[in-house]
Amino acid sequence: MLHVITAFEAGAGGNTLLSAAGMDRARYETWIAGSSDGPLWDDAEAAGVHTVRIDGFDKEVAPRRDLAVLRRLVRLMRRERFDIVHVHSAKAATLGRLAAWLCGVPVVVCTIHGRDPWWPAGRGSASDLDDLMPLHQRWLFRRVERALCRITDSFVAVSPTVARDAVIAGVASPGRISVAPSAVDTAAIPMAQDRDIRRELGIPVDVPVVGTVGRIGAQKCPLDFVRMAAGVRRSHPQARFVMVGEGELATQVRALAEELDVPLLVTGYRTDAVRVAATFDVYVVTSRYEGVGRAVTEALASARPVVATAVDGVVDLVSHGSTGLLVSPRDVDGLSRGVCWLLEHPAEAAVMGRQGSVLVRELFTTERMCAALDEVYGQQLGLAAGCQAAAPQNRRPAVTTALTTALTTADVPADVPGMVPAAVPAAAPAALQEHAS
Repeated sequence: MLHVITAFEAGAGGNTLLSAAGMDRARYETWIAGSSDGPLWDDAEAAGVHTVRIDGFDKEVAPRRDLAVLRRLVRLMRRERFDIVHVHSAKAATLGRLAAWLCGVPVVVCTIHGRDPWWPAGRGSASDLDDLMPLHQRWLFRRVERALCRITDSFVAVSPTVARDAVIAGVASPGRISVAPSAVDTAAIPMAQDRDIRRELGIPVDVPVVGTVGRIGAQKCPLDFVRMAAGVRRSHPQARFVMVGEGELATQVRALAEELDVPLLVTGYRTDAVRVAATFDVYVVTSRYEGVGRAVTEALASARPVVATAVDGVVDLVSHGSTGLLVSPRDVDGLSRGVCWLLEHPAEAAVMGRQGSVLVRELFTTERMCAALDEVYGQQLGLAAGCQAAAPQNRRPAVTTALTTALTTADVPADVPGMVPAAVPAAAPAALQEHAS
């Protein structure tokens, strides 16, 4: 089985690594092919996964380089004769599926890690992204995605909302898509704050820290994080702010933080990001669009209370008033009020953090994700149900039911209404309105 991914890094890359390394080695010989850059190649090789690093396999459209990558993938598939090709991310999903079709690979699976800018807005959990891409490019990319549907045997989405929106957008076929919650390595995620990390970052142990982890690019709206921090500072002048990651907007982020007098530390890329995030008193998601958000999943696993924008698969993970607070995308004032409310209600924040941790550590495990994938592969290869190792019948409904039960039976604080629809984030705790003025 061959996984094809463009950038083998955090996010989709982490999902791909666990998807390959977590499968039963008695049943699957797993390979990963992707861009030669990326921090996860050594981890994959240490886990016994065969790796193929391809130069020029970049996210940007570059016809000559892309054709060379396609030829390399075709040669690899013809040489190894894979039974399954499993593609991830936009560029790899295009070139990987074309190569698999040219080589007659028996089974082609595509994981949809989240919405892309050319998708139309979803129902209540998605914001309009038309300003991120010209109209003619959106039209072209949608036509390509819909054409590739015809040569894809199965789709896997990282959350129910992503699955629904993919079908609505026409990038996945109804009846051929299932959900496998994107796993994180829960064993590597600490539950307690590490004071050594704070000392290393130069942050006193007795001040509140608000932070985020992720690429500092347009998708994550990092400038909204800085503006949110300025709002929080008006009520909590002692608060410090941390952004873990790097990206094309990092310079603008630092400049805006200086302009607004926000004490913001931008750490750059860190291999121990989960340890840093575990020191946050509040974890914030400001994204305009998001699959589920690997970093926020890890933050919840470490029992961090979360304030997040109600976009895409985030609403399947963060349940308003139960495992965190949700606000509308681009609502900087709402983000500030949410962070202030959690800082001022530490007991309720701790309850939300614990409930989020229970949810992630129960449902977002490598074993569950790989069992769901094993079921998809087995169905496509025509294996009898009894031959599917660790993949009980009705796996997908079981995961969905468990997720719903975990959210609806949570012990929600009295003044925080739980299970508020993602489309109505304004129904936040009444106490949040105290900070509106």
